[in-house]
Amino acid sequence: MKILKRNIAAAALSMTLASTGGQVFAQDSNKPIVIPTHNWSSQVVMAYVIGGIFETMGNSVEYVPADTQAVYEAIRNGDVTISHEVWQSTFGASFYNAMAKGGIIDAGTHAAMTLEEMGVPQYVIDDNLCPGLPNWEALKNCPEVFATADSGGKGRWLEGPQSWHGDQMPERIAGLGLDDKYMVKFAGSADALWAELASAKKDGRGVITFNWTPNFTDAEGFVFIEFPEYFDGCRVGDGGDGACGSPKGWLKKAANYKFPKTHPAAYTAFSKISFTSTDIGQMAALVDVDKMSHQDAAKAWLAAHEDVWKPFTQ
Repeated sequence: MKILKRNIAAAALSMTLASTGGQVFAQDSNKPIVIPTHNWSSQVVMAYVIGGIFETMGNSVEYVPADTQAVYEAIRNGDVTISHEVWQSTFGASFYNAMAKGGIIDAGTHAAMTLEEMGVPQYVIDDNLCPGLPNWEALKNCPEVFATADSGGKGRWLEGPQSWHGDQMPERIAGLGLDDKYMVKFAGSADALWAELASAKKDGRGVITFNWTPNFTDAEGFVFIEFPEYFDGCRVGDGGDGACGSPKGWLKKAANYKFPKTHPAAYTAFSKISFTSTDIGQMAALVDVDKMSHQDAAKAWLAAHEDVWKPFTQ
């Protein structure tokens, strides 16, 4: 009887285990893993990179456009499986609010550190177009350098889409006492930011735009303006006057709480994934510099960097 029980147990075990890269995991569900796509290059390319990794492990994947803030509720509710670029300064509050309700888990942190901030191309500093930059107080003396045809005689800050940060930058301008000299225009997309940077470089003119690191612009040179240091509570939404810069922060991954049970092999790989600033910058550059599609960029990156991603699956 004991032998029979052991044989039954062994047979059951063999039916419920699968091997991935030599490591034994419980069998992943054949239901697709749903990955969200947002509106900046590294996030979309990384979605296809991670999806490609899952597919090499035998999983099926679906990609869905998702709101950058509401996606955490979608993960919590099970409509989306993961989020692979949770930026602390922009999405940290939404992420933790969803976690507090239950249904979403912290799946680990990338090696890359992040900063999202207003800044200028390197040549603005090198050519001394606004003496004293990158210290923010230099902006008091050179609004005309950053004026455009649509800025009403004021210097212009070109922000990202308003869905990214709401009124954070207009509130900052007011908090710093710069609202009589500067205004904020919201770009329609990340591509609009890059187009403006390219146009300004061609003309050799001053431009202030929102940007972030890691990004493809790290290679060419971009200087973040040094605003008063961020602290908890300094932003208007947190009870402050908004007169502070952005914090350097983490880049996390999130997952629906059922993911480790429904797709244990894929979740284990996802929890191991840790991209560096160089990795992420390379992914974005394939689209924003080399003009590849997001899907082709992901295939190219995966083919060129097996040494980076294959260990995540083992």
